[in-house]
Amino acid sequence: MNPLKLGIVGLGNMGTQHYQSITQQFVQRAEVAAVCDLDPDRLSNVSPEIPRFSDSLEMIESGLIEALVIATPHYDHSTIGETAMKSGLHLLVEKPIAVHKNACQQLINAYEQRPLKEQVFCAMFNQRTDPRYQRIRQMIRNGELGELRRMSWIITDWFRPDIYYSSGGWRATWRGEGGGVLLNQCPHQLDLLWWLFGTPTQVWAQCRFGQWHDIEVEDDVNALLTYENGATCSFITTTGETPGTNRLEIVAENGTVIADESGLRLLKNSVPISEFCRNTDQPFGKPTVEEVKIPTDGKGGQHREILQNFVDNILDQAPLLAPAMEGIHSVELANAMLLSTFENQSVPMPLDGDQYWAHLEQRIANSSYRKETVTVAVDAADMNKSY
Repeated sequence: MNPLKLGIVGLGNMGTQHYQSITQQFVQRAEVAAVCDLDPDRLSNVSPEIPRFSDSLEMIESGLIEALVIATPHYDHSTIGETAMKSGLHLLVEKPIAVHKNACQQLINAYEQRPLKEQVFCAMFNQRTDPRYQRIRQMIRNGELGELRRMSWIITDWFRPDIYYSSGGWRATWRGEGGGVLLNQCPHQLDLLWWLFGTPTQVWAQCRFGQWHDIEVEDDVNALLTYENGATCSFITTTGETPGTNRLEIVAENGTVIADESGLRLLKNSVPISEFCRNTDQPFGKPTVEEVKIPTDGKGGQHREILQNFVDNILDQAPLLAPAMEGIHSVELANAMLLSTFENQSVPMPLDGDQYWAHLEQRIANSSYRKETVTVAVDAADMNKSY
């Protein structure tokens, strides 16, 4: 079987990483058949035998590729994605699949109206490959944990210095990126929140804009999500702390699950909380607890595994790990947190996409923010450690 012919549009940090993963054969049965970027210097780093384009439409219509990987600035994800979908290409989109809910829906509509039913639509939600989160999802879905009561995710190890934001003119601007930590770093955790717990009924948030950096978008977020059964989830993130932490805690009837850098463990109650609460005759009693360390093997294949899964789904119909149709949920959560801050009130879900888009348009129109862009060399190993 001939390798799948992939095109990559956008050769920034992530696009270059995907290019290297494929050309260095970490992804099997695929080849880079064409690349596209507006920057001639980036194109000059590509092997000379690979066709290079400065116009994504020309590459899409060239007939050289069967599938497209989009790794451009965020606003282009949906516009280029719609064009690729209408052209009959398979599509893998970097996170987020779009900047706002309405644009997500437009891209999903293009997929639903695709000319070829076999077209594949995938999102780069690489943290779904992490065995810790896969195991948590399994425990929730099979009822092992019982009903969920409270969740808490502190994800503050996304530290970024000022030079990171200066390394791209589009970064950390309403016009160029559409948001900050919620749109750039935390789509991973927001996707996992939906993947694990579903859609909340209410979202309240306090987003602080340029709290720790000279930027106009959010770099510090405290949010509270409420679910249909009364469970709540507190979500805290920032790019202004170091060393920071990444800790997910889930309190359920049968115990508490903790996922952090040390691994995954379950504090298992001998009796479900509600049952003990109703039946005990001990005023200060509580169930005995057994700590169970749940073995997990590393953090999964991450970006390379999603790329390989995309190829395997196209060639062999392997189950897709991250269908891009699901990408609307993390964007909706990010939009809801920002809208809650803009209006200083709790936001009911599902989110009103028009209401959010009106606020974003106003932010773009009223922005007077200007920044100086600098060119920096990015070390791939350092970048890999940051997620």
